[in-house]
Amino acid sequence: MSVDSFGRLFNSPLEAGIRAVIVLEHLRPERVDLAEMVLFDHVVVHTADVGGPPSLHPDVPGRKGELLVRRRLVERSLDLMRRCHLVRQESGPDGIFYRASDEAASYVELLETPYSEHLKACAGWIAREVRSQTKDSFKARIREHIGDWGEAFGVAEGNTRLG
Repeated sequence: MSVDSFGRLFNSPLEAGIRAVIVLEHLRPERVDLAEMVLFDHVVVHTADVGGPPSLHPDVPGRKGELLVRRRLVERSLDLMRRCHLVRQESGPDGIFYRASDEAASYVELLETPYSEHLKACAGWIAREVRSQTKDSFKARIREHIGDWGEAFGVAEGNTRLG
């Protein structure tokens, strides 16, 4: 694979989709909406910023601003993983939510590179934190560290539904 080809993979829907599948698999059977998935995608690569294990990606200035541009990427990645049958989308009166599909566990198990193992450890940390508190209290803790992420998406406090 050429360096140019690799550059197209970094922060692509494929890379973000793999992160989404791993996070959702670790959160199973929890379901998450798009705003939560954007937050979890940010946190899974910057876990050290919020008291977790060493971050997956390097500490770069302005990384909190990534939340502003991450929504569209995560939305596209979830759609890609849904088409690959690794993510399920559920619609109802309370919004649109995402879960890991039944096929996701087998896929995640196949990922064995050092990067993938580190990503799984970071996703496992998020899942443990969500389960040891509540999803809402975990999000509140994250907001303490990175600010009110909901404002970036026009989401009212306490309401994570979009559109």
